[in-house]
Amino acid sequence: MATDLHRQVTRPAGQKTDRKPERPTTGTAVHVEGLTRAFDGRAVIDRLDLDIRPGEFTALLGRSGCGKSTLLRVLAGLDREVEGSVLVPRRRAVAFQSPRLMPWKRVWRNVLLGLPGHPDRAVAEQALEEVGLGHRSGAWPKTLSGGEAQRASLARALVREPDLLLLDEPFGALDALTRITAQRLVAELWQRRGCAVLLVTHDVDEALLLADRALVMENGVIAHDNPVALPRPRDPGDPRFAELRSRLLDQLGVDHHPAARAA
Repeated sequence: MATDLHRQVTRPAGQKTDRKPERPTTGTAVHVEGLTRAFDGRAVIDRLDLDIRPGEFTALLGRSGCGKSTLLRVLAGLDREVEGSVLVPRRRAVAFQSPRLMPWKRVWRNVLLGLPGHPDRAVAEQALEEVGLGHRSGAWPKTLSGGEAQRASLARALVREPDLLLLDEPFGALDALTRITAQRLVAELWQRRGCAVLLVTHDVDEALLLADRALVMENGVIAHDNPVALPRPRDPGDPRFAELRSRLLDQLGVDHHPAARAA
């Protein structure tokens, strides 16, 4: 699996600068070391370390403004004004909360948007079939429902055959029922494709339903790393699920105890 170094590391004063960034080991799809990203002198990400294994589904939670989406943009190669070492697969794709479809292009053309070479329509239609949208390949984006538009966005990511799939709150704008369907679809696609996934979300239950690990970001670093060792498919009624939910809510600083709320 080929990797991509975003930029040469910038070391703190007094630290040697001739050391080459470490390459990922065999068991690492993403390797981040000492990552810092500052805006107007304020570090949103502050010497963050992170490793994600190939095929691992990782969920990233945290309060608004903690740097989750900034980290995802760095991993996607959309933000390179960083210090530290960032090693990721060259084949990676992103799906955002907004599907970002071009309204003047048919759905199948949106799926192929930005893809190198000159792929034909069949490539797009195969990806659309995989997300259950093959029958809408010739439609205009404005005729799609919210769930269909998000599936088209997923197809655009999958057609790139990514080793790393980055999801930035892709279900946030969907209604509750459509969201459940989309979550199941992502779980099925991940199990079928076997790529590493990083999902940024505010939804604790979503993280526990989908992920192998649930990370909590705080003060610009990964403050908590929670393995989710529950059998699939997962049952929110399982006491172990409830215990993990409670732990994550505590780590996020959310008051979820009935007695405390009553007081």
